[in-house]
Amino acid sequence: MPPSVQEYYNQKSILVTGATGFLGKVLVEKLLRSCTGIKTIYLLMRQKKGVSAEERLKELCNNKLFEALREKQPEVLQKLKLVAGDILEEELGLSNDDRQELQRNCHIVFHSAACVRFDQKLKDAVHLNTTGTWRVLKLAETMEKLEAFVHLSTAYCRCELDVLEEKLYPAVHKPGKIMDIVDWMDDEMLRYLEPKIIISEPNTYSYTKAITEELVADFSNKFPIAIGRPSIVTSAWKEPMPGWVDNMNGPTGLLIGSGKGVIRTMHCEPSYVADAIPVDIVANGCILIAYVTGVDKPKDMRIFNITLSGVKKMTWKEVIETGKKWVNTYPFTIALWYPGGNIKSYWLTHQLTLFFTHIVPAYFLDMLLFLLGKKTFMVNVQKRISHGLDVLQYYTTKEWHFRNTNFLSLQKRISATENEVFYTDVSSLDTDDYLKDYVLGARHYVCKEDPASLPRAKKLNKIRYVADIVTKFILYSLFAWFLYSYLGVFTSTISSVDTSLRSWLHLDSDRVEEIV
Repeated sequence: MPPSVQEYYNQKSILVTGATGFLGKVLVEKLLRSCTGIKTIYLLMRQKKGVSAEERLKELCNNKLFEALREKQPEVLQKLKLVAGDILEEELGLSNDDRQELQRNCHIVFHSAACVRFDQKLKDAVHLNTTGTWRVLKLAETMEKLEAFVHLSTAYCRCELDVLEEKLYPAVHKPGKIMDIVDWMDDEMLRYLEPKIIISEPNTYSYTKAITEELVADFSNKFPIAIGRPSIVTSAWKEPMPGWVDNMNGPTGLLIGSGKGVIRTMHCEPSYVADAIPVDIVANGCILIAYVTGVDKPKDMRIFNITLSGVKKMTWKEVIETGKKWVNTYPFTIALWYPGGNIKSYWLTHQLTLFFTHIVPAYFLDMLLFLLGKKTFMVNVQKRISHGLDVLQYYTTKEWHFRNTNFLSLQKRISATENEVFYTDVSSLDTDDYLKDYVLGARHYVCKEDPASLPRAKKLNKIRYVADIVTKFILYSLFAWFLYSYLGVFTSTISSVDTSLRSWLHLDSDRVEEIV
């Protein structure tokens, strides 16, 4: 009889990379809260932007996400142990003592550290996502008690495929060779070759994730390995608090930009499925993947597509229209304009709308700021927004189907009681309620707007609504006046052309008669 999940994690020591990331925070919090028998969670952390690793650990523990733990189970935070290191450094930059402790004690590794920027230069993306993973794998190879290594990839690692199965796909290029190339090749040459190297993928993120999977597979004969491939990771559904999110990546940035009236058009096929998975589902999935890997000790590497496919269907139109409803119900206090706009199926109409609702207003506002002697910024903001929309539209104008049999089977491996604790079933997720919490979460946790500011925000939104209506009325009136004013000129021009044409035809007819 296999142990339960909580029994399995009892007295286990775990290494987590990327613990300060969006998913990493939720994973660590869930392990501490629901697997109380865990012995130690080692967190690989580095100094960043002048903040020491020790200070970053304190910031992590003081995060709003850990509030319930601080109040009800403060003792479990003592199980977190800092391991100062960096995946960009040789041998992870570990001290001898830390390395030896991990080698002697670590049972499970969750490797979620990665660069999630789509526009990262190839060299930087390879160093972080591929070479960094190789260094963690080399460390894991020396761990005496290792039972499970869980690598976090992405469901969008092979974008040229319409259907992604839970299997390893051969890398377009050998990861070892790419790692060598970015090390010796100069930046100018690499910049020239980058589009040709990553031609199979839309960006360096998905390219490096694709080749890294093969790198991970090369170690599968040395210790038990599993790969988790989440789709688009969005705010928390239930835990540790509904709607929790801490970054502006992907859909969250789109939601906030639209809510603040900055984004008013998006190139998107509204009928396509938006496969977005809540971060707490991904965290629970990771815990269960490590559990079944440690219990089964499979000889072959397993892959789990952590997606909505076959369970829950949400279209881009449903997501965007519902999100727009809740953004106007719970508006942002600080916003540029009233939320509006819509999605465009055709690239040309999107570009035209982009020009008139993004670019023209940006230049107009910057002109006013310049005349007032203020610092201009809107044109630069719109350039960044346009770049972000260009990157995102690849995923909103194409549809994928993900096979997720392995992921769905996790529910069958545990009891009904533990399925309540480590829930991965999204069939009962209510899209309307979830998006309401998402909007409130983005407002509170990302934009730092207190819930008490909602009454004032609603009044300001009404003012923005009136301003939007008045502005549209003025613009439409000016357009109508322009058409009316020049209608006479246009009519007289047509009449003159018609008269000239008739005269010419009449003259030509007379000449024909003379010839005859």
